Amino acid sequence: MAVCCDLEVDVNGEETFMVDKKVIASYCGRLRKLFGKSTGSARNLKVIFNDFPGGPGNFELLSRFCYNNGRIDITPSNISFLHSAAQFMEMNNSVSGTHNLLEETEKSLKGMNYWAWSELLITIKQCQDLLPFPNSSGILEKCVDSLIGRMATSSEPSPCPSTSSPDSSGVRFSCDTRSTESLKNSFSRATWWFEDLLVLSPNLVGMVIKSMVLRKFDHVIISRFLFYYQKSKCYTGTSDEKRNVVETVIDILYILDWNSVSFKSLFGILRVALNLIISKCSRTKLESMIGSQMDQATLDNLLIPSPYGMNYLYNVKLVLRFLKAFLHGGISQTSPTQLRKVASLMDLYIAEVAPDPCLKPSKFLALTMSLPDSARDSYDRIYRATDMYLQVHTGLSEEEKMKICCALNYEKLSAEACIHLSQNKRFPSKSAVRALMSQEVKLKSLLKTTDKMKCYIDSPSGVSEIGRKGKKNEASKQIVLYAGKLDPPTNNEKLRAHLQGMQWRVTELEKICLKMQTQMTKIVKSRVSSHSSTPRSLPKLCS
Repeated sequence: MAVCCDLEVDVNGEETFMVDKKVIASYCGRLRKLFGKSTGSARNLKVIFNDFPGGPGNFELLSRFCYNNGRIDITPSNISFLHSAAQFMEMNNSVSGTHNLLEETEKSLKGMNYWAWSELLITIKQCQDLLPFPNSSGILEKCVDSLIGRMATSSEPSPCPSTSSPDSSGVRFSCDTRSTESLKNSFSRATWWFEDLLVLSPNLVGMVIKSMVLRKFDHVIISRFLFYYQKSKCYTGTSDEKRNVVETVIDILYILDWNSVSFKSLFGILRVALNLIISKCSRTKLESMIGSQMDQATLDNLLIPSPYGMNYLYNVKLVLRFLKAFLHGGISQTSPTQLRKVASLMDLYIAEVAPDPCLKPSKFLALTMSLPDSARDSYDRIYRATDMYLQVHTGLSEEEKMKICCALNYEKLSAEACIHLSQNKRFPSKSAVRALMSQEVKLKSLLKTTDKMKCYIDSPSGVSEIGRKGKKNEASKQIVLYAGKLDPPTNNEKLRAHLQGMQWRVTELEKICLKMQTQMTKIVKSRVSSHSSTPRSLPKLCS
């Protein structure tokens, strides 16, 4: 039988095929419709396909099917190509009758559950190369569903609740009934697929992971794979490819439980992201995840160099955004312990960046005022950092210095810090006055406390308790150290002397308060013991 090559087919501008129009059209509905509309009498026709799925190689597979009377071996290595070509060329029952490529491929897909793992990966990889064509037919969804099913059945679930930290070894050490070796084996069973999925594109990884989340996979395992995928993919590739990988990983991590995401690994991906200039949306998501766990950060984590071209040393703006994310839910959503840990960390950070001569006053002030006043019990560290900043930035005006000093809570400064401030010529004189006034308030408060305790101990009950032991009230012999109204002197030397005197008075009053508290404790204990030793009178029984 002679073969007539009367149809020229240009496939995506890559290769041209000469085929028999009648043979090809007998199986392809798309060509049959095209030739039915043709009114030309020319013997030779030319068809151009600009978006044929799979390119010239896939068109050759399709041609073999047509020339072999509708027969071809369908395997996992070619099923995605044949299925997409059959859809594109409309090779269905209405055209070719029983010899139907679309139906044959769909029958083969039903046996997907019996494919080997390697065959499944090959098919998914081909689907990835054919996107977006398989997406409309559902073949990719079927492959992903089967893939996740294999991963779920081969990973033995741990009988222990998922309480391990993502920064730990990844296994749950709360189970005393299982040995360390079996725990390692359990972790290996849960992560054996990591290397195999590296062949997937970022878009396909996103599709797989989202399906895993819906199937209730362990978020710790998912996040570990994502970090593994990001590290492996970022060793090679162009900047655009790396950026796509990093943005995809960040977007997926964002939908997980953030407590399951390794804080250390987040900073690892941050260093990569800063060099790639990722999208603002992905950057905000990453900063939110880091900021929410700010109480786990270390000083080294925060000492991030400034962007290229900037003259200041560290990226202060980034740290301020972390703090904003940390406080996003409000103070009520943050525990006092977390607040104090972050405040202690920020005190260290501020001390590190304060000597930077290029750090603007507005940024330094933003750092010192970034946390609420309740986060700190003492402002001595902030005072020392401020002193260091003023020492480096000697050209500041009095007004700018006063703005910077607004961050100080003088009532939470120790007496030593107040004395140092009063003698510190780098600080404006108004700051010294405010320090003096804060000491006045502290002194008055101590006096009131002392008076209340003295009145209690001098009361008949208190005196009688102490008298039983043959002790006299020591506090009754104390003289009033300071009770007058404080009028801060205007002269700097007198101010410093006055402040030093107040420091001595505060120290003496604290000693008195400590003694009185000791006495009150003894009184309470003696009362409790006397009550317990007194026999209870019993009612007389009826005779």
